Amino acid sequence: MRVLSVNTGSARALRIGTRSVLSAIGKSTVAGPVSVGRLGLQGDEQADPTVHGGLDKAVYAYPVEHHPFWQAQRREADVSLFDETLPPGFMGENLSIEGLLEHEVWIGDELHFPGCVLRVTAPREPCFKFNAVMGLNQAGRLMMERLSSGFYLAVVRPGTIEAGEAFQLVPGTRGLRVSEAFAAKRLKHLR
Repeated sequence: MRVLSVNTGSARALRIGTRSVLSAIGKSTVAGPVSVGRLGLQGDEQADPTVHGGLDKAVYAYPVEHHPFWQAQRREADVSLFDETLPPGFMGENLSIEGLLEHEVWIGDELHFPGCVLRVTAPREPCFKFNAVMGLNQAGRLMMERLSSGFYLAVVRPGTIEAGEAFQLVPGTRGLRVSEAFAAKRLKHLR
């Protein structure tokens, strides 16, 4: 398991149809070590701290194993001009990770990096901004169907993090997998 990229972004206007909303979903790759504080990565912002950010959602990790699916969806919908790979941070993630999927990680598990420790707190819940960035009206629904939410992390031990670093999964209480928590949210939305 390793971090392929560390991504941060600033809140800025996102055009959705005829309106403009504030969003920090657009993340860019950061080179070198990045400071990790209790509220997340240095240089990263959240536009709506009621749903993203704060102590329990300080950092968002997304498995790159899901990227081929999203590339295919964008290609089929004709919103991707070329067969390009999705750039790191495209999903709004702070950490593009490899080797750890939602059904393999539990709420309360810790990810031990060489310079910091992060605890898994919740799956991401996609919103209309995710649909807009993906160019797919049903992107959030597809994320829910596939249980490919990625997950939020709280900062247990601040420090630094850097692309290329391996990390270790340290089990927590093992009550609920991220995929199970996301499936429960999906059922709630269907009712």
